[in-house]
Amino acid sequence: MPHSRKITHAEAYASRPPLEILVVVLGESSLMSLACVLDPMRAANRVAAQSLFHWTIKSPDGAPALLTAGIEIPVDTAFSGREAGDMLIVIGGFNLDRHAGRGFLARLQAAARRFSHVAGIESGCWLLARAGLVDGRPATAHWEELEDFAARFPDVQVRADRFVAEGRMWTSGGASPTFDMMLHMIRRNFGATIALDVASIFVYDETHAASDAQPAVSLGRMQRQAPELADAIRLMERTIDRPLSLDVFARRLGHSRRKLDVLFSQGLQTSPGRYYLRLRLQAAQRLIVDTDLPVSEVALRSGFDSLSAFSRSFRGYYGVSPLKLRLVKQRIPIDGRPAW
Repeated sequence: MPHSRKITHAEAYASRPPLEILVVVLGESSLMSLACVLDPMRAANRVAAQSLFHWTIKSPDGAPALLTAGIEIPVDTAFSGREAGDMLIVIGGFNLDRHAGRGFLARLQAAARRFSHVAGIESGCWLLARAGLVDGRPATAHWEELEDFAARFPDVQVRADRFVAEGRMWTSGGASPTFDMMLHMIRRNFGATIALDVASIFVYDETHAASDAQPAVSLGRMQRQAPELADAIRLMERTIDRPLSLDVFARRLGHSRRKLDVLFSQGLQTSPGRYYLRLRLQAAQRLIVDTDLPVSEVALRSGFDSLSAFSRSFRGYYGVSPLKLRLVKQRIPIDGRPAW
């Protein structure tokens, strides 16, 4: 019997045409989200020593996309809605109405029929939902927007997962989950070895499953090194809109107040009360800057029953009133520089 020759990476995929990927990037999107889409495909081509992926980058109008980092991304052409391929990936960020009107949604609906899969990255999930592409389907959004996303689209099966990759419509809640989603796509199409090679190029430890919940605070190594402190922070996250007294909080965790103070002092060099307030005010700041919710509603969502108490705490932390911050942020260019 003749000796069987080992098949190389290149030979294993030589008979397959590259997957055709269309990336549509909107202005005010995240550079990290775009990189987490493109670089895994580039790395897969490198480790396979051939083109497993071929991608094209487009914008709604064909103009360069100005990202939140102040960087312009050149594109090949405008998104027409007549494209076809293996996967259409839509990356959205802030102020979707400014960058994607009804015409864009109509083109998205038309193009979605001609792609095997369609993915919405960060706010791209809102565009898929507005186009009716995820009605009756599971989908996720960035953790900051999950509650509003679920309220706005009651026909969508909203999950708090890092990413959802079921059926034709995929969604991802942020940059890091998008990297995980792209590794999932590589593994599904080209096997676990290629996916592992790609993760290794970026020294990336793929420790999360798609169904892992998106945390408001990414605890990383703290989860293993200081699990009691991590549990306390998670409880704070879950009660931002209905904060507990610190005595009740400590009892809920099975600790004394003294132990709670020690955990935060040693782990974060602050008190539990200050850290709790910090989380609530950061949640409020995101709502002030990224939404048009009335300030009174923002106060309630961040656990303040009194508008005056909220305004005092907010000004004490950020040095500006909530309303002033909203007005200032609406006027600043996307150049990464604070306006106060």
